[in-house]
Amino acid sequence: MRRKPARKRARDYAVSFTAISRNLKVGPLPVSTTADATCPDDCPLKASGCYAKHSRLGMLWHALSATTAGRTFAYGRARVQSYTWRQFCALIAALPAGTYWRHNQAGDLPGEGNRIDRRALRALVKANRGRRGWTYSHKPITIAGNLAAIAAAVADGFVINLSADTLAEADTLAATGLPTVVVLPSTVAGNVPVFTPAGRRVVVCPATYRDDTTCATCKLCAVADRPTIVGFPAHGAAHAAASRVAAG
Repeated sequence: MRRKPARKRARDYAVSFTAISRNLKVGPLPVSTTADATCPDDCPLKASGCYAKHSRLGMLWHALSATTAGRTFAYGRARVQSYTWRQFCALIAALPAGTYWRHNQAGDLPGEGNRIDRRALRALVKANRGRRGWTYSHKPITIAGNLAAIAAAVADGFVINLSADTLAEADTLAATGLPTVVVLPSTVAGNVPVFTPAGRRVVVCPATYRDDTTCATCKLCAVADRPTIVGFPAHGAAHAAASRVAAG
């Protein structure tokens, strides 16, 4: 009697979760971080322009990315718990109804490299129902299944912002009808008028120029049907490289 071949074990992703963020730009919201293997190879910021690779967030992200999902890891003098994807989804499902939370202060949607792990994403979307989670993704929408998976997630209440690296690319992504954000050159400062080549309005993230504004008080990126693109001027230790990408 032939044995059935063993089922391939699903890929897991190490995630850290903080119930009350101490990130000054995010504000006191629940926030997650996912291992860097989820970042797409096509992201032009991956090599040198990624702000999340630096400072204290970079230290956390590097340690998390070297950790097996579900184990603890050293972060400074402390040990931090990482979670498997299933455990992470359970934490989100346990949040009070209506809670705003930000997925991925670093990392991308589940799935190694360019392709989205649609099963894992569906599990997170299900856990988020009744809650107000949002995130950003550089996963290329040209990969088969990626655009449909993101559109389905947004329709089900989990807001995924498509991340553009130039104003021209922002036009392409915004044409899908999905919420879009874009990296701006570091020379963009304050509440200045910015438009894409096609004339779409770009609102500069107020948390980048106002000390009294955070993700917790703004929440613009959590609005799926907003009429504007949100722009983030290149910042952090890698701002020069990110600014060159944004300038095309």
